[in-house]
Amino acid sequence: MTIELIILLTVLFIAALGGTFYAFKQEENKIKKYEEEGDTVEDQLRRSHEYESSSLKSNVPLQLVIYGVTITISLIVFAFYVF
Repeated sequence: MTIELIILLTVLFIAALGGTFYAFKQEENKIKKYEEEGDTVEDQLRRSHEYESSSLKSNVPLQLVIYGVTITISLIVFAFYVF
């Protein structure tokens, strides 16, 4: 039973890590798109202000969901293992 718990928690950790890299890749693709379109200092400043106001609405909730699900499943599995 212990080895199954370790394997499941490892899979959950890898899934959470994959979700984090997916969110990072989305942001990286945006940056590449901006560079291809021609990036000016004014555009960068405007996007910086937009990012500061919108990141709390988009990126943070995504990370909270990813890690919230991972932690919840881990706690359920751990409780199942203990009892």
